[in-house]
Amino acid sequence: MQIYWTKINTIIEETPEVKTFLLDCPEGFTWEEGSHLHLALRGFNEGEKPNRSLIRHMSISTLPNENSIGITTRIKEQCSEFKTILRELGVGGEVAIFKTHSNVPLKRLDKKVYLLSSGVGLATFRPLVLDYFERADNVKGIHSLNIDSTKDFLFTSIFESASDKNFTSQFVGNRKDYYEEMKNLAADKEGLFYVVGSDEFLTQNITILREQGIEPEQIMLDKHEGKRSEFLAVDQPAVPSV
Repeated sequence: MQIYWTKINTIIEETPEVKTFLLDCPEGFTWEEGSHLHLALRGFNEGEKPNRSLIRHMSISTLPNENSIGITTRIKEQCSEFKTILRELGVGGEVAIFKTHSNVPLKRLDKKVYLLSSGVGLATFRPLVLDYFERADNVKGIHSLNIDSTKDFLFTSIFESASDKNFTSQFVGNRKDYYEEMKNLAADKEGLFYVVGSDEFLTQNITILREQGIEPEQIMLDKHEGKRSEFLAVDQPAVPSV
């Protein structure tokens, strides 16, 4: 396993609680849309075993042609040790990155793509949308649906409906509106449905999609194949009332 040490070159305040940390690209470091990595802080590998409190699994919110590795995350006033240290590092702070992989690249199968996300999970989809804008080959269109109870919606300059690009973006602030709209989207029985969020969010979305007749192979999760199979194979509990 190769560990790359790199520096924070820019910090963007996306909303009062969400920041994007742009990291310098180490030589030889590559990725594709929908990728994640392990982000670690100084000291994580100094003992006999890795200090997992100093390591987080993070999505990359940029494309390689943007020349920075973007990490977008929510940092509340009261937060974990990891996020407290990350917040205090500032520009010039050093972090480690390793184990890069994409579970959710943009599939070009001549079908419409639906991006279903909760909160900062939208960061995983930002590169997919940009990749689609650059090259729409074999994608019939993209529809993004994001729920964020804070109503401080992310990346609104990118996630803006554009009929000429066959791109639609929706933001909602409550579960009721989200699930009603999701059922409407599931009327497309040929579509590809990408879901990013908490495990509870994934389970609730899978439940509705399966109830609407969407097959497991049409559902893309940001999980390795073993975990993805677990989510899609088990009987899903009912969606809680909203």
